[in-house]
Order: sequence, then structure tokens, then C-alpha cells
Amino acid sequence: QVHLVESGGGSVQAVGSLRLSCIVSRFISSRYCMGWFRQAPGQEREVVALIDNDDNTWYADSVKGRFTISQDNAKNILYLQMNNLKPEDTAMYDCAADSSFTVSTLPVGWNWAYFGYWGQGTQVAVSS
Repeated sequence: QVHLVESGGGSVQAVGSLRLSCIVSRFISSRYCMGWFRQAPGQEREVVALIDNDDNTWYADSVKGRFTISQDNAKNILYLQMNNLKPEDTAMYDCAADSSFTVSTLPVGWNWAYFGYWGQGTQVAVSS
């Protein structure tokens, strides 16, 4: 069983920064896709950023140029550096992983439901 544990959330003012971390309990696979997702109250969960075993990345248009996803393979940690935060970034942020595809081989019509391993989430609140 793979366990993911997020940390780093909190309250910050607009244009501030936060770095989220996600510790993965064990090696998943030599081929995988990991990502950050978020869900604001009353809204659907959305994909924020993805990264795979080859360090290919994908970003939602709403966070391009502001957020950076990265990973430390030696420590099994996934990061999300969030800069220039906006009130609309307020949400519960989750990390997730799956070994069925990579960023380069995302299934047609993919969404957050394709990911099999999930953390418990960390809350981010951005005030104006």
C-alpha cells in the first residue's frame, strides 16, 4: 500500500508564497505520474500540476508561471512551489499518484479520477 502525506498549507495574503510537500511512503514504480489537485468549497476537484518519472510536467492554465511542481526522488517527496498566490487559489490541496501512465501518455479524457493513490489534503487559504 502506498501512503501519501501532504504538508505546508496555511494562510497567506495575496501575492505571497507557500510550498507544499507530499511524502510518498515507498517507491511506486519506475514509470509513474504524480500531481497536485485542489478543490474549493462548492466546486469540482481540478488538476493543478503533474510530473512524471522523466520530469515531464503539465500545468493548469490558471497556475502557469506562478506554480512549480518538482520532486526529490531520493527522498520520495513531491513539491508544489506556489508564488504570487491569489484568493482564487484558496482550496484543499491533495497530492496523488498512479503508475498506469505518465505525463506523456495521459489517457484521452483523463481527469483526477484516474489517479489511484491519494493523500489526505492540506488547506490553503489566500486572503486579499
